[in-house]
Amino acid sequence: MIYEIHTAYTRDIGCCAPSHLVEPPEEALSDPIRFMAYAMTYARHEDMQVIRRYVCDDDFRTALDQAPPGIIDARSWAYWNSKLGRYPPPPRPVRRFTRMMETCNAGEGGHAHKFDLDKQRRLARENWLQERNGGGAKLDLEEVRRIARRNGSASTPNEGER
Repeated sequence: MIYEIHTAYTRDIGCCAPSHLVEPPEEALSDPIRFMAYAMTYARHEDMQVIRRYVCDDDFRTALDQAPPGIIDARSWAYWNSKLGRYPPPPRPVRRFTRMMETCNAGEGGHAHKFDLDKQRRLARENWLQERNGGGAKLDLEEVRRIARRNGSASTPNEGER
């Protein structure tokens, strides 16, 4: 995939490079997943026509599955997942600030909460896959409330205090 995109970039894409690409081709293509994420978000229709000559649907799916957080906006995420037959789309990648959150919470009286974002994303993806396959995610709302209370901040009142 990298060699084919690089060849396309220098021969075809280089002449109609999207305005958001300010890197030389070698640097832009050193991380093909990142390149594809930016292309899916910012490339014009003409640019995508050139890229689609060299990149198959499976490569697009891989780029979506491994996309860095914060690059693909919600509209582009919905569009490309729909175009590739994934409706409803899976959850978008999220940025992870766990170390910073634990440090901030530790300063508030030493009650550090462990926010396991990987686990939350994995569960959201499993629910999405189950819903997509017709199983429908069965959510126990009481369990969701218990988890939210357990992970909530110390300033959030307990149900008995309301």
